[in-house]
Amino acid sequence: MAGFETALSGATAFVLQSAIGAYADEAYTNAKKLSGTGIVGSNPQIDTKTETFCGQMRWFKPLNPTINIASLTDSTDGTKTTYSSSYLKYIKSVRTHGAEKVNMQEVVTQQDGLAKIGRDFAETRAQDEHNGILSVLKGVAIAEALNGAATGTGSTGLGGQTFDNDPTEERYGFYVDLGAALPVVAATASIQGAARAEGFLQAFGMAYKDYEPEYAYLVTSPAVMASLRSANLVDQDPVTDGSIMFNTIFQGKFRLIQTRAAQSFSSAELTKINTGAGVDIVGTKTSFIVLPGALAMAMLDVPDQTEIYRNGNTYKGGGSTSIWHRWGYVLAPAGYDWNGPENAFPSDADYMSTMESSTKTVLTSVTTIANARGIWTRKFDSALSLGILPIFHG
Repeated sequence: MAGFETALSGATAFVLQSAIGAYADEAYTNAKKLSGTGIVGSNPQIDTKTETFCGQMRWFKPLNPTINIASLTDSTDGTKTTYSSSYLKYIKSVRTHGAEKVNMQEVVTQQDGLAKIGRDFAETRAQDEHNGILSVLKGVAIAEALNGAATGTGSTGLGGQTFDNDPTEERYGFYVDLGAALPVVAATASIQGAARAEGFLQAFGMAYKDYEPEYAYLVTSPAVMASLRSANLVDQDPVTDGSIMFNTIFQGKFRLIQTRAAQSFSSAELTKINTGAGVDIVGTKTSFIVLPGALAMAMLDVPDQTEIYRNGNTYKGGGSTSIWHRWGYVLAPAGYDWNGPENAFPSDADYMSTMESSTKTVLTSVTTIANARGIWTRKFDSALSLGILPIFHG
């Protein structure tokens, strides 16, 4: 350890430490996390005890009834109503985090090299969960962008949601493209107050039509949040949801989740999507409107969640100690089927990949966009049952 000799008369033989006192921990300043917010919920149909990498949920589809007109003279049999069911797959993922210390370091440093890892494990795990959630949001956005701007399901995509489109038509991607318009426009003589952020309300209405939910979460960047504040649109009274307090706009219609985490597509990704035969996406920035519990999350029971391994032979017999933390979870966006490989735990990059024919690849490496589909495939018949709405804007 570095030190210096004192210059005090009569004490020049003493060496003092140049660093005095215990270590302090620098505060984490990572992007605000999406984990722990109301967009994450549970689904009792997720079974984490299945034997393979994947599990399945199943449900009955809505009836499309055939109504007969009774007759007293026509003896022909009536046409019966049929019903059907469907299922979707979800995928498990396991994460690990470890570190090693040289045992004899503690003699010199007086610090346990693994204590920092143990103290900050909760932050490490929460950050990993946030990264996974954001990656799933982006993966769903890529899948829907391919539906509307590339080739859709079997034929040319028809763009995003409008007030008039059929929500069961998958060639309309479940997104809204506001084009070059900013989410909060500048005030003019004719555009004042709430009208300045009308784009969000328009997008919400286009997506959910006459099934518009009572409220939703709006994931905003600091720039969008600053625009909302400057327009005086942030409600005076926040909303408390569980242990989290949310700022809101439009009398609680949107609960704001502010994060600087990158939500938008890169220019290369947008260019690749727009090479498809569908309707090009114009907006270059992305915000998400997410319904409560739109992402189901279930924790896995991982064996040996914390393990310590000692090796006394290393470092000339001084020894070393390793510690490993392990955890896992299922992330399942409502209404979407996992369409990727089923023989490995997916990474965050896998959550926002694409499938070209039967090969997993990143979006920018797709060779023929007409053959590309999202790693998440829409499984619900109606888009009105989905919970993740990307909004593209200027």
